Amino acid sequence: MRRPLKHKNVVLPESKYESELLARFINAIMWDGKKSIASKLVYDALDEIKKRDDSADPIAVFDTAITNVSPSIEVRSRRVGGANYQVPREVRAERRRSLAFRWIIAAARSKKGKPMAEKLADELMSAAKGEGSAIKKREDVHRMAESNRAFAHLAW
Repeated sequence: MRRPLKHKNVVLPESKYESELLARFINAIMWDGKKSIASKLVYDALDEIKKRDDSADPIAVFDTAITNVSPSIEVRSRRVGGANYQVPREVRAERRRSLAFRWIIAAARSKKGKPMAEKLADELMSAAKGEGSAIKKREDVHRMAESNRAFAHLAW
């Protein structure tokens, strides 16, 4: 079991939507400490979602996308007697969230030919519907854990 954290990073909710999750997402997108650029990018993506589907609440779409992409199980490498085994493990809530952020951002950045806000909006909308690159990544991780279920007894 992990030791308890002494100082957990406190992130205040961002001003426009009052969402702590969105504030953490903005921090995950940020490069070189340029938070205003990251904020503008995320807000533009949420505006794009609103523009494409008037009935949809952009924050609800965002929350659904994060929930859909979050993995519940992953494999961790474990060395036993000279052999490395991929041992399936449950994922802690904080790591789930950070993996979901990472996969959505990576999927958006890997696309070509559009502004980043549009690519991010595309990825969030497709993830909310249960499709797209980030969802595929989660399914790959789950499939890997499922195929290595025989090594679950090696979990530590």
